[in-house]
Amino acid sequence: MSKFTEVGSRVWVARYEWYDVNVSVIEGEAGLIVVDTHASTTAAREVIADLRRLSPRPVVGLVNTHEHVDHVFGNAAFREEFGPVPITAHEAAAANTVPHGQEVQAASLARGDERAEEMAQTPIVPADHTFSSVTAIDLGDRTVELVHPGRGHSEGDLVVRIDDADVVLAGDLVEESGAPSYGPDCFPMEWPTSLDLVLQLVGPDTVVVPGHGDPVDREFVQEQRSSIGVVAETVRDLAGRGVPLGQALEATQWPYPAEGLGEAVRRAYAQLPRTAKRLPLL
Repeated sequence: MSKFTEVGSRVWVARYEWYDVNVSVIEGEAGLIVVDTHASTTAAREVIADLRRLSPRPVVGLVNTHEHVDHVFGNAAFREEFGPVPITAHEAAAANTVPHGQEVQAASLARGDERAEEMAQTPIVPADHTFSSVTAIDLGDRTVELVHPGRGHSEGDLVVRIDDADVVLAGDLVEESGAPSYGPDCFPMEWPTSLDLVLQLVGPDTVVVPGHGDPVDREFVQEQRSSIGVVAETVRDLAGRGVPLGQALEATQWPYPAEGLGEAVRRAYAQLPRTAKRLPLL
């Protein structure tokens, strides 16, 4: 039985335990688009098996919502199965896919992670169709819109809008299964305004599929945008009052557990303009 569940007309999502990552499928007259491809060749073959049980139609394209390994490392397996289908991503995500992937492969091996060898043996295939702001994929009877709303979880975030199904695939700009993931390549000061643009694409009945977790609604996205905005404004306030970076996490209350905000605060301090910072208080 396929793991894919229909969340809108001819739009399906499957949630996989490793990385708790979502893989989405959009069907059109021309075939299937797969959005995000999981974290290794082996993992992607499991997705492909589920996809074969869902539909006999060919995969005619892949979309990567950003450059992180759990969303792109299955690219090679899909091309092995379906041929040289186009892979579309934001231009920054495409440029960052190989260096980021190599870094994660090396770090995973060094830590001795359970599936490190599996990841290390996965060929890294970046997107070969890129865009800077907005693009679309024509599936014959429907159009799939890709929008880069700005930087947030990563430099190359995009969201996928299927207007006739009223579904938005938000990638890791939205996360349901835990707090937003602030990694070493996040943009915490820009994330709130990027979500403002995403919200312009989300109506009262829109199904929003996060990168990780169950589908959510507009209210959930609004609440997450508010909390992410609080993180950004709290950093701005602390830096403006001269609170040193090393004391920032303990200096106030945060909307998310402080242990998960180290990179957010470090990156936010680094990204603030000099005019937004005072000399550290003595």
